[in-house]
Amino acid sequence: MKNISIRPIRASDNIFIAAIIRKILIEFGADKPGTVYFDPTTDNLFQLFAIHNAAYYVAEANGNIVGGSGIFPTPGLPEGCCELVKLYLISELRGQGLGLLLMEKCFQTAIDFGFTQMYLETMPELRTAIGLYEKAGFSFLPGPLGHSGHFGCDLWMIKNLT
Repeated sequence: MKNISIRPIRASDNIFIAAIIRKILIEFGADKPGTVYFDPTTDNLFQLFAIHNAAYYVAEANGNIVGGSGIFPTPGLPEGCCELVKLYLISELRGQGLGLLLMEKCFQTAIDFGFTQMYLETMPELRTAIGLYEKAGFSFLPGPLGHSGHFGCDLWMIKNLT
């Protein structure tokens, strides 16, 4: 991977990362109610992540935004647990380790914030990501944790950070 950088989101990134997220959800047939496709916060990620214990990172390749991922203190999660959210990469850069780099940045940030576990929600349509999550140490849960509001997700995973 040449000329790749990972940095915190800026307000000017909102329109680009929202377009990437929605394009990928369409690509996988996951543009359905109860997902971030219809979540109005998808258009304002910089503002959404400007709270305590939240962070969102964008990946750039040659100066162009190609994806991102973040952590969020989703309401209702067990103490010490945050959520890995909105991990998306354009198709041209999948399978090259960038998704894992984004997750590792999120893991380290979560640890720095004092979290000991990380939760995520996904769906079978995003099957390529599920293998990546398993490779990164996530395991399946029998049901959801917290109150993300994303009822369209029906797979739940968790990882111990320590």
